[in-house]
Amino acid sequence: MEVGGALNATMTGPSGAPVLVFVHGFGCGQQMWRLVAPAFAQDFRVILLDLPGSAGSDPSTYDAERHSTLEGYADDILQVLRELAVDDVTFVGHSVASMMGVLAHLKEPSLVTRLVLVSPSARYVDDGDYRGGFSQADVDDLLAMMERNQLGWQGALSGMVAGESHVAARAELDDSFCRTRPDVALHFATVTFTGDNRADLPRVAAPTLILQVRDDLIAPISAGEYVHEQIAGSRLQIIETRGHAPHLTDPDAVVSAMRDFMPVGAA
Repeated sequence: MEVGGALNATMTGPSGAPVLVFVHGFGCGQQMWRLVAPAFAQDFRVILLDLPGSAGSDPSTYDAERHSTLEGYADDILQVLRELAVDDVTFVGHSVASMMGVLAHLKEPSLVTRLVLVSPSARYVDDGDYRGGFSQADVDDLLAMMERNQLGWQGALSGMVAGESHVAARAELDDSFCRTRPDVALHFATVTFTGDNRADLPRVAAPTLILQVRDDLIAPISAGEYVHEQIAGSRLQIIETRGHAPHLTDPDAVVSAMRDFMPVGAA
């Protein structure tokens, strides 16, 4: 089976149109883009997929060794793009998938030529003067709770991602987290929350849009500002909502910002 089929990848839109690939974050699936992706369906070829071990992907696609770093995920996404025979791709990544996009661009800059980073963080754990939003103890406690498979980590994390006031989004995320295989969830969370991609950012040469939520408990403004400062020529746009998933809680703002960022004539 080709990687694209195994990752439930689809491509829709007019032949020859510019290409957008939407990649979801931890514990989610491609359905999380349903309020944003359709807005581009008439003017772009839109690619959606499920990451290995997530949502509708074939369970065999997940490999603990291959996916012990974000490099493995980036390689899978690049393989999907090759199979679909596309080029000049805008990579739209949420949360940890933002750094997958950075890595994909660095690996194949002529294939992934533009980045939209939604709620990105290059490192979630505080480090000296760097503020990622979590202490090491916070991350250790979360991973320990997941390792014990205690009920409650899903609700706690979904509340932080969606924002406490967004009840419907929180319920959807809670359900999505609960349907993720416990061993995969723990491993992916470990890769996500212990990773450090700060050194990769200055190497990015692609036009980059950073969408940062005003009140985000997972990736605070300091994290988004750091990404902006480290990627030369990037554009930082603040979205006035709460939580870590603006594509669910304020999709119109995400669509508007993306349209403003796209090259003239591409939308």
